[in-house]
Order: sequence, then structure tokens, then C-alpha cells
Amino acid sequence: MEVQWLGIFPGVFTGLVLGLTGSGGAIIAVPLLIFGLGATVAEAAPVALLSVGVSAAVATYSSFRQKIVRYRAASLIAGTGMLITPAGVWVAQQFSDALLTVLFSAVLIYAAWYMYRKRRESATQPEMAVSLPCQLDLESGRLIWTIPCARGLLASGATTGFLSGLLGVGGGFIIIPALRKISDLPMKTLIATALSITALISLSGVVSATSMGFMNWALALPFTAGTITGTLVGKRYAHSFDEAKLQRGFAILAWCIAFGMLVKVIYMESAFS
Repeated sequence: MEVQWLGIFPGVFTGLVLGLTGSGGAIIAVPLLIFGLGATVAEAAPVALLSVGVSAAVATYSSFRQKIVRYRAASLIAGTGMLITPAGVWVAQQFSDALLTVLFSAVLIYAAWYMYRKRRESATQPEMAVSLPCQLDLESGRLIWTIPCARGLLASGATTGFLSGLLGVGGGFIIIPALRKISDLPMKTLIATALSITALISLSGVVSATSMGFMNWALALPFTAGTITGTLVGKRYAHSFDEAKLQRGFAILAWCIAFGMLVKVIYMESAFS
């Protein structure tokens, strides 16, 4: 196995984004692998899952020590996602690279739009109290379990698991918005819970891809090493930057990447037609 050491550099950039913004690692990893190293979406997805999953696991360790992870909610979402992820990995191998690229671009555009919109709203509007399916018990600090709450968590897990396997995405930009729509968890707890879910679902995707023979370890190992390094550096200097500006900047970058991927698909299809 000849290790592709150049994978370290896009890995470091992915880690910097993850460390500075707290999300967006997977959706930036796949385009970097495609444009920088010539991988297909189906090849890049398992590599992205490994790198982001390991980084999420490292970040989750401190959250467990602080006891801010909602274990039961994370277990239900992650358990559902882990069951669905292999289906997404298998489906990805059946689709053409052009179709997967279009699907990935659509998800990337939506993620960037959501991030940009939420940052603008949080800067101009106060939070409104609404009735949500999953309510927090203020005395125990745990969620009050109801059928609507469980149903919302199951749906979040299924969506996250399938997209993780299919496109190598499904971290914070999917789980965090989903949890915000169905629960009133504090942001610190929400992010910690989302990271633990990301780590578990990514593990399922990595195991599935490896067992099916789809994991490129020669690329995955240096890319993951670079991601961990970049994440640690990004977290160290994240306080030096304005969070809202970072999120908006990342959203604009994501839109540019999505547009570039669509242009590439159109060019390749026209060249071979």
C-alpha cells in the first residue's frame, strides 16, 4: 500500500474549518478530496467519514467528562443512523459519480444557506419560545421522553445515517439543526450531543465501507492525520476570530465549492457526450 502523503494538506484545511467553526468538516472534506486529489464522491465519502469521525470522537471526550452529553437521545439517534448508514454506503456505489456530485452539491448549498440564514437571524432577532416535541426537565437536566420526541429523534437518526453513508456528510450541519427543531437543549449540550452522534455514525460508515472493500486506506490515513492536526490548531485559535463572520465566510466558501462541483459535472458530461 503506497500512502498518498499529499492527503495531509487537504486534511489540515478540513481540520482548520472544523476547529474554527465547530462544524462543516465532512462537507468541506469531500470537495477537497475530489478537486485536490482526484477522488470520486464514492471514494471520498468513506475517507471523510473516518477523518471527521475521529476528530469528533476526540472532541467528545471532554464533553463526556463535563457530563453535558444527552446519552439516551444520542444513543437513539446514533443507533438508528448506524443501522441505516450501510444502506447509504451501498447505494453510493450504485450511483454514477455525476449524480452523486449533483446530490452532494445540493446538500452543500442547503447547508450553506441554513448556516448563513441562522447567523443573520441570530444577530437581528431574539430567540422565541416555542413548544417543541422534546422538552428539557429543568430539575434533572434530562429530556422528557414522549412519543413525538422519540419519533423526531428516530427521523433525525435515519436521515443522518443515510446521508452519511451516501455522501460522507451528516455531522453538525444536519444533526444540530434537527435537534434545534425538536428540542430545547442548550447549545453547549446540543453541540456535545451532536459530536457524539457524529462519531458513532461515522464509525458505522467506516466499518461498512471497509467490509465492502470501498475504503482507500492509503489516502484515508494521511488525510485523517492532517484533519486531527488542523482541528487542534483551529480550536486553539478559534477565540481570536468573530464566530458570526467565520460562519458567514464558511457559507460563502461552501456555495463557491458547490458551484464549482456543478460546473465540473456539466463540463465532464458535455466532454464525453
